[in-house]
Amino acid sequence: LASSNNPITVAVMSSMGGYSGPNNIAKNCEAAGLHIPKDQIVPSMCLGISDFSVHDMVAAQAMFVNQGIHVEPTTVMRIEDRNGNVIYSANPKSKEVLSPDIAYRTLLMMKKVVDGGTSNSLRWHPKWGGIKHPMAGKTGTTQSNSDGWFIGLTPDLVTGVWTGGEERAERFLSTALGQGAHMSLPTYGYYMQQVYKSKNIKISTEDFETPIGYDPTVFECERQGEEPDFGLGL
Repeated sequence: LASSNNPITVAVMSSMGGYSGPNNIAKNCEAAGLHIPKDQIVPSMCLGISDFSVHDMVAAQAMFVNQGIHVEPTTVMRIEDRNGNVIYSANPKSKEVLSPDIAYRTLLMMKKVVDGGTSNSLRWHPKWGGIKHPMAGKTGTTQSNSDGWFIGLTPDLVTGVWTGGEERAERFLSTALGQGAHMSLPTYGYYMQQVYKSKNIKISTEDFETPIGYDPTVFECERQGEEPDFGLGL
């Protein structure tokens, strides 16, 4: 995952139920607010061919920080009158999509993307890097270098960056220039530098919270015998 190794991604798809794998994943995506049209529920969906908005992607990614709970995005939290009386208060819908353990384990993998994988420039790059605080993330490159993605996660802020054009014909000719790490990650880096500098935002610099009772041995590849229940809800 840290290196965006696509053969591994395909192997994970295969392990999700063979030919029914795409349908299984589509069900979980739907629960996380990501609707996939029927004609896009195909094996190649594991490589990012589905069309999603930044709005929905960020909400779905936030559930990893929320210990598996998806919260429906809310633009207006409350409305007050001139005297400060609350005349409207939003009641966001939420539901558990993943178990806290699988959500946290995914965060640990996504931390490796930043600490030593395709997003490592956030740590060292002289222009958009230098960020030392705990962070998880994932680059995305799809549709012949026409879409570049980066999703960054911290304990209290999840951000999505998409780079592309209105038409799929608008694209880079090479993955070297058209990958998410080149198109979208720098934007996130510049943005987060300012977020951490801001005295008004006061973003957390702590690490992600470990779920109560989390057992890392369940996820060890050396485990033999019965297959563990990862709580995927499939």
